[in-house]
Amino acid sequence: MNYEEAELITQKILRKEGVSRDEKLQELCEYMEIEFSLYDWVGFYFAAESDTVLYLGPFAGEPTDHTVIPFGKGICGQVAVSGKTFVVDDVNAQDNYIACSIDVRSEIVVPIFVNGKNIGQIDIDSHTAEAFGDEDVLFLEKVAEEVALLF
Repeated sequence: MNYEEAELITQKILRKEGVSRDEKLQELCEYMEIEFSLYDWVGFYFAAESDTVLYLGPFAGEPTDHTVIPFGKGICGQVAVSGKTFVVDDVNAQDNYIACSIDVRSEIVVPIFVNGKNIGQIDIDSHTAEAFGDEDVLFLEKVAEEVALLF
């Protein structure tokens, strides 16, 4: 995958006029799930203002039962607390992992900040162990910055 090209396409999707934020995020999820062969599930979780839970937003991939995740629980919940990107090369080696699918082998979760506040995250699962490298981290952190501009 050409990450520079993916960044341009991401910007194009997120800067469309006359399209709702959720529609843009849904299109972005579908784009990444199709174009990145190791991205088997791509979704967004957003924090509630008055609650310490994450709620599932737009996603692409198999449906998940994990539509609400408490802060601190699972990889997404840990990122909600730490505010730092978390790459898991082998989900089976994680004690605090929430299995969304028996096929998932690795995961990356990238926080989204608006005015210094962690408002949500990009969550990507792969059926391949060690699927995410430094280029994925840099790309997804740029995507998170672009998504933050929608809020």
